Amino acid sequence: MPDSSESDLIDGRTLSQAVRDDVQSEIEAWTSDDHRPPFLSAVLVGDNPASEAYVRGKEKDAAEVGIETETHHLDADTSQEGLLDLVYDLNADPSVDGILVQLPLTDNINEQTIIDAVDPSKDVDGFHPENLGRLMRGNPRYIPATPYGIMEMLSRSDIDPEGMDAVIVGRSNIVGKPLANLLLRRTANATVTVCHSRTRDLAAHTRRADLLVAAAGQAAFIDGTMVKEGAVVIDVGINRVEDSSADRGYRLVGDVDSEDVRPRAARITPVPGGVGLMTRAMLLKNTLTAARLRAT
Repeated sequence: MPDSSESDLIDGRTLSQAVRDDVQSEIEAWTSDDHRPPFLSAVLVGDNPASEAYVRGKEKDAAEVGIETETHHLDADTSQEGLLDLVYDLNADPSVDGILVQLPLTDNINEQTIIDAVDPSKDVDGFHPENLGRLMRGNPRYIPATPYGIMEMLSRSDIDPEGMDAVIVGRSNIVGKPLANLLLRRTANATVTVCHSRTRDLAAHTRRADLLVAAAGQAAFIDGTMVKEGAVVIDVGINRVEDSSADRGYRLVGDVDSEDVRPRAARITPVPGGVGLMTRAMLLKNTLTAARLRAT
């Protein structure tokens, strides 16, 4: 595989650091103008190791840019009613600017019920139906962090999607659908196809993509035969695969078989070190937006 320093890689580490630097500067200006620091409340249910690690990463990022945080760590046997009570308390707390309920939740809790219960003005994930509707209408309050991060990556990498055939593999409310909407906006002007598990001849669609976004949740699902020569490939997937040679017994891979696809791609995001870091950075940006909205 080519060395990671080569120019085809879209370096999420460098780009996300640039976003964090911008947010830090904006928060310094905000607090110097007699505003309190933005405050983010995270809610973690159960002991999912990936979720715990992700929340720790968000806490670290927030501290670095000047956002204050608290994490409510609830037992795995917490009831839906118990979680709702906490969400309602956070909604009512004037010191809380943003609320982040870490997904996935435990099997006894309906995720959509919890998402719907978060105050839309504090929904820094951008998952509430009101915020998704505002995004669809073109006047978003918050943009879901992963699609937001992808658009920021493209912009900061001087990749203009205008006129591109963009193909998204995955139709989730978290990535696929909001990203399709963002790429369709007049500020992006891509022609968008959204593929999914029932798409006939998936490869026929992906092979014509100038911009291919893989968000299927399957390790190494996209191989070189499915990618157009010179395409821009954005790999959203983060999958654990067993690897006895790794210290932890596993390694992280994306939805794209990077070794097979990279020789064909003009630009490609790595996993790790790509979209995931941008997702965390854009959450910080949304939290600052929440503090500003609540101060008006």
